[in-house]
Amino acid sequence: MATFLYRLGRLAFRRRHFVALIWVALLTLAGVGAASAPAAGNSSFSIPGTEAQKAFDLLEQRFPGMSADGATARVVFKAPDGEKMTDAAHKATVEKTVKELSDGSEVASVADPYEGNAVSKDGSIAYASVSYKVSGMELEDSSRDALDTAADEARDAGLTVEIGGDALQTTPETGATEIIGIAIAAVVLVITFGSLLAAGLPLLTAVIGVGIGVSTIAALAAALDLGSTTSTLASMIGLAVGIDYALFIVSRYRAELAEGRSREDAAGRAVGTAGSAVVFAGLTVVIALVGLSVVNIPMLTKMGVAAAGTVVIAVLIALTMIPALLGFAGRRVRPAGEKSKLLGGGRAKSAAKAAKPNMGTRWASFVVRRPVAVLLLGVLGLGAAAVPAASLELGLPDDGAQPTSTTQRKAYDLLSEGFGPGFNGPLLIVVDAKGSDDAKAAFTEVGDEIKGLKNVVTVTPAAPNKAGDTATITVIPDSKPSSASTEELVHAIRDKGSEIKASTDAEVLVTGSTAMNIDVSQKLNDALIPYLILVVGLAFLLLIVVFRSILVPLKAALGFLLSVMAALGAVVAVFQWGWLSGLMGVEETGPVMSMMPIFMVGVVFGLAMDYEVFLVTRMREAYVHGEKPSQAVVTGFRHGARVVTAAAVIMMAVFAGFIGSSESMIKMIGFGLAIAVFFDAFIVRMAIVPAVLALLGKRAWWLPKWLDRALPNVDVEGEGLRTRSDAGDEDRELVRA
Repeated sequence: MATFLYRLGRLAFRRRHFVALIWVALLTLAGVGAASAPAAGNSSFSIPGTEAQKAFDLLEQRFPGMSADGATARVVFKAPDGEKMTDAAHKATVEKTVKELSDGSEVASVADPYEGNAVSKDGSIAYASVSYKVSGMELEDSSRDALDTAADEARDAGLTVEIGGDALQTTPETGATEIIGIAIAAVVLVITFGSLLAAGLPLLTAVIGVGIGVSTIAALAAALDLGSTTSTLASMIGLAVGIDYALFIVSRYRAELAEGRSREDAAGRAVGTAGSAVVFAGLTVVIALVGLSVVNIPMLTKMGVAAAGTVVIAVLIALTMIPALLGFAGRRVRPAGEKSKLLGGGRAKSAAKAAKPNMGTRWASFVVRRPVAVLLLGVLGLGAAAVPAASLELGLPDDGAQPTSTTQRKAYDLLSEGFGPGFNGPLLIVVDAKGSDDAKAAFTEVGDEIKGLKNVVTVTPAAPNKAGDTATITVIPDSKPSSASTEELVHAIRDKGSEIKASTDAEVLVTGSTAMNIDVSQKLNDALIPYLILVVGLAFLLLIVVFRSILVPLKAALGFLLSVMAALGAVVAVFQWGWLSGLMGVEETGPVMSMMPIFMVGVVFGLAMDYEVFLVTRMREAYVHGEKPSQAVVTGFRHGARVVTAAAVIMMAVFAGFIGSSESMIKMIGFGLAIAVFFDAFIVRMAIVPAVLALLGKRAWWLPKWLDRALPNVDVEGEGLRTRSDAGDEDRELVRA
């Protein structure tokens, strides 16, 4: 592989105009496609194999005009202090609002509060339910504008009016902190390379790669039902890995220049060595992201595949566009150790300063001398950070997780105040009595049985369809949607359903957004172990090929588990317990998003292996060329620690930039990935890895002879390049070219 990539790097360097033209053309094509395609909305949410989804599908069949998956909105009215919603003036205002809302072309129905018993007992709060014919993803802006207009007119009449429901879902805003993250990345690159031009290359290529990836997602959004969150996550991961991959190749290019190689040869060798590491690091990320499909949640699968596609683009750009841009830059990109004149370059260094070991060398030497102490300190530190993970509670965010400044959150709080906390998470019971001898008796029995359960406030009468073989019953719990008590009620109703089916042959299904969230959480929990086995197993096999070792990949996997558990502990501490919540902009603590653990496992594993590959391949390279195991560790850090540190800081800055998002899911993922990169890069890879390798010695690189013969030689260390004469075959090929 190293030889192939070496030739690719030299080809891209020589044919730089052609390579640059190809990437600019792809960016333009993707941009045109995105501009002409319909805007992305909120992806339709389906969970195959769950009871909640089965009930939704049944409603579509038996209640064809119901629009079970249509968007909903609740317009909540509150009278001024001392007044009631039943007062004539307020009643007239509400009825006028209901009439205006009913005129929308996408509106299926609007429930009048005074006809549907939707006024609180004290008379201070009322609500109108609006059902739409289409899902929130398909809802036009004009329908949302009509909601806002009607609410404003009611406010002008003296009422407090707020709107909740999925009809108001919009594209999340990431805020200015994302720009700050990119700015921090730029500063780190300038410090690392000592050159504005060299620092700009990774940023430029990363932006181009993300531009192509996100524009392609936008162009295909309508056709593939890709939600707005998909492009946000793809840009988050694509930007981080794009900068890192380019950083490693530019850094290796400067190191090759420092050894006196020609610029074309240095570009080829940088792509052949660092590029090989980039390919395998990218493969681990792709495996982890595509592996999310095993969960069998379409939305999560699409997010993973889209992000994986952006990573593939980042790898291809790093292998081709970086050497092309290095060709354009010429002598303005200086050898390692030299700074541009603008940043203080050109000054003569003293002999003592030139001979002084760098920070990576000093740190590795310290770890090699005291491996046991460093190992214990690192493991105990991560173990302490992981302790909160034992209290992990999972759920999906609803309007109660929105910032307190939003109308959705205000509507949620008003409904809780007027009708109780469970009113925001009603359970929809679907009774399929098609196989029952007495459907009406079955409907009545289901309602009576549910009324006898704990934590139930209201059970509405059964509402059968025209055929009379299926009915819906709404159950209002006494607890908020995300509470453990509500989850217990869902399971209790399902248990009763099994008994009812045995006696009446009627099937009882629990659905609604609350039940769907509970089913999603359970499905994700059940998929976590198989997903871990698949992803870690595939990556373990890949790393055996890369490092030609058994213990090094095993150490990498165990280190990853430490870092991801510590990161989950930090997420629980901030988003569930409320530690530092003000600093992070978390206005409402609660359960951790259901997909957070499995998503973190996938993404963090891929990113963790990046640093493992980049750092340890340098160590193996030194060991293969004759250095003692302990010295090889020091050599790996001398060449790689500065670059890996810069890469980790950049990735943390990019992920932390998404903490400013208005979307709680994006905020949580940004924080979780940023803290996970910190734990993995600076504690696992920088401390635990060298300590373990120092303790293992030669055993770290042991591989059974039969396995050594069976494995393909991918030559990540570039051994094949070392046997090539600089003035030999390649130079003659260049002359002939």
